Amino acid sequence: MDGWVGAWTGGRRAVHVGNVADFNEQFLLEPSSRGRLTVGRFPVGRFWAGRSAAEPSAAERRADRLRRAHHYAGLAVGYSPEPAALVLPAEVDRVWIDWLARELDWGPVELFDGLAPGGTVAEALAARPALVERLATGPEPVLFWGRTPDRGEGPELAAVRRYEAKDAAHGLFTALAQDHPGVRVPRQEPADTPRAAARRLAARAARGRATVLKSPHGVGGYGTVVVTPEEVSAAGGARRLLRRLVREDVLPPGGPLLLEEYVDGGPAGAGRLRDLTFDAVIGADGRVHPVGVGEMAVDGTRYQGVTVGPGVVPPGAAATAERFGLAVGERLAEAGHRGWYDVDFVTDRERRLAPTEANLRLTGPAIAFVLRHRLDQVRGPGHLVRTLDAMPLGARLSQEALYGHLAGLRPACAQLGATLLPLIVTAGHEPEPAVGLVLAARSVEALDAAQALLGAAHHALGRMFEALR
Repeated sequence: MDGWVGAWTGGRRAVHVGNVADFNEQFLLEPSSRGRLTVGRFPVGRFWAGRSAAEPSAAERRADRLRRAHHYAGLAVGYSPEPAALVLPAEVDRVWIDWLARELDWGPVELFDGLAPGGTVAEALAARPALVERLATGPEPVLFWGRTPDRGEGPELAAVRRYEAKDAAHGLFTALAQDHPGVRVPRQEPADTPRAAARRLAARAARGRATVLKSPHGVGGYGTVVVTPEEVSAAGGARRLLRRLVREDVLPPGGPLLLEEYVDGGPAGAGRLRDLTFDAVIGADGRVHPVGVGEMAVDGTRYQGVTVGPGVVPPGAAATAERFGLAVGERLAEAGHRGWYDVDFVTDRERRLAPTEANLRLTGPAIAFVLRHRLDQVRGPGHLVRTLDAMPLGARLSQEALYGHLAGLRPACAQLGATLLPLIVTAGHEPEPAVGLVLAARSVEALDAAQALLGAAHHALGRMFEALR
């Protein structure tokens, strides 16, 4: 089979392992660990449970981050067009898998869930050698969110460690951009200490420049924040602002930071193109296979979802993103990376593309591309797919109650021309409850209408429960 599906799965059903927490854990340092790598942050801020008055211990921070990453591992349902088995760290009611199987015409899917409520998937599988043997020796390829140390050292993991770092990715973008008209790389400078970062931030603010502060590693917007001169002044200076951002868990404590030029995209409004992603797969032979270009929804710096499909991104911008993204992929392949990757962009006022990071793993947009491919397979071409990773719910719901709520909305979405699919269903009982969903339709208007319907229905849950008190 040619194309990205052939390079990704060989056209076969696959085993999907939801190891989001494992991937995150190899990055982001705890200052008290003296260099020991600990768990990363969950990509979607809505699932943050808030801070107690007392500073949480390292164990408490790790448990919180594991829980949030395990919610996001629900995306494992969409790692490939047709799963043979799902390996999930959190407990997921079987009814959700059955819903997806009906809509996507899947065959029987084995479900291994609830494996790692308090640890990583690697830790859980190490205690289940029979399951590992069964999955590893079956005919299906085994797909992971990303490469992790438990699967062995080598060039693939080395490439991940190198280019998941935002400074290394920036260096790669800079080296390539001169051959790509329509691409401009934002200026970036490192600061090895918080004091150095404060000095440079203050100097930039004094010149009236907004700055993007970045941790070298971060996921889904964590460790990245846009700071304006007005915010520096209101905080009483750059040092005070940086300390506050650490206290609020916006930036990691200690360690280096990157200060990057803020790319002004111009006034917001209808027709504004701001956040794009290009996705591709590097096959076992090192060849790069394009998947597509999508328009992301980003709140501040936090990824919320994506829309993919024909006509979503104007042809000129899509072609520029693909040419540059393929050039990045060729360099990643030379470095040893195999599998999925993406390149994220923002646009400036002239609609030039500014690459901001590379992700050498599956991502939220990857799931949208995979599901769109499957829907086109089983229902005919032309689908637009929108993922909504963390829609707020007006009330905390068990999975059973959440299923009833969403099942009741399916006919209304269908009347608008949209198919509703569940994605992240384990976070409905968080202090800030949320649900991840997919909408598929033949027009952006149908997607917009269905999203508005869902948002109103989720919000109404709060009023409904208030009325019952």
